[in-house]
Amino acid sequence: MSFQNNDSTTQWGSRPQTPPDLEQILERAIDRLKGIFSGGGSGGKDGGGSKGVFAFFALFFIGISLWSAYYTVPSDSVAVVQRFGMYLKEVPPGLHFKLPLGIDRTTVVPVKRQLKQEFGFATPGARDPYQGARNGSRETQMVTGDLNAALVEWVVQYRISDPVKFLFEVREPGDTLRSVSESVMREVVGDRTVDEVITIGRQEIEVEALVKMQELSTKYVMGISIDQVQLKNINPPKPVQESFNEVNQAQQSKEKLINEARREYNKVIPLAEGEKDQRIREADGYRLKRINEAEGDVARFNALFAEYTKAPEVTRRRIYIETMQEVMPNIESKILVDDGVRGILPLLNLDGKKGQQQ
Repeated sequence: MSFQNNDSTTQWGSRPQTPPDLEQILERAIDRLKGIFSGGGSGGKDGGGSKGVFAFFALFFIGISLWSAYYTVPSDSVAVVQRFGMYLKEVPPGLHFKLPLGIDRTTVVPVKRQLKQEFGFATPGARDPYQGARNGSRETQMVTGDLNAALVEWVVQYRISDPVKFLFEVREPGDTLRSVSESVMREVVGDRTVDEVITIGRQEIEVEALVKMQELSTKYVMGISIDQVQLKNINPPKPVQESFNEVNQAQQSKEKLINEARREYNKVIPLAEGEKDQRIREADGYRLKRINEAEGDVARFNALFAEYTKAPEVTRRRIYIETMQEVMPNIESKILVDDGVRGILPLLNLDGKKGQQQ
């Protein structure tokens, strides 16, 4: 499989670092070889040379065995160990050892890292060969439900939930996931109009595509958990892009005018309705006031009339006195005339007030 590697190097990570003890062992082996080839030994020239060669190969074999016997698993990953190609176990993060010389093979799988696949574009420097666009712009060309064409770019974010299924159940799971994602997106986009795809239906498309991709990945036993499907740029094909932009501008101008009219309507109509309600409430208040005043006058007149019928002379005099109490304070000049006086002209100085003003 594409994710297996004998020296624990994967497409997501880097080669483990060498422990310091191994360097000391190699340095000692080199010193011993220098001592052997320098002529030390009493068995003669041929015997010393053959022993030196044998010791060299023995140390070389030991060094290679030690080199291939250890491996390091990063903190965000697990290692799947195979012995003679058969699955053996999963190993947690840390420093571990295995049988050397290809007997045990390890594959590091980043189960805690969020991976992604991009459709229609590619991020520079991506290590995963299945992350970027596979067929360029061809995978973004789709037909909508109203038989219009659109260029759809999207991103799928996922995690490896089961490393054993991810490695052994499906051949090339990254490529399979790209095919599943493209198939699902074409199906979802094909059920909607181009206006829904570009404007109001983006969130619904993301949710529906996420559910269907997860269903297919579970059905194919891919060992993958889909976290998010996010739509990026959605554009019409280049030959009609200018015309489409003009139509969008016209629609935006239409919406702008409608919104302005609604704003003006919401500004004027509620004010007029408020004034109308105020006038109605004022009229109702004035109506109630006049009715209450009229009823009060009627009640007062009826009470006064009832008292008048009981004692007409007393009531008439009382009414006269009460009327004089209201009228007399408003009169500046007062002349009291006795009933026995025959004329008032000799006593009334008509020009006196005028002479004082002069």
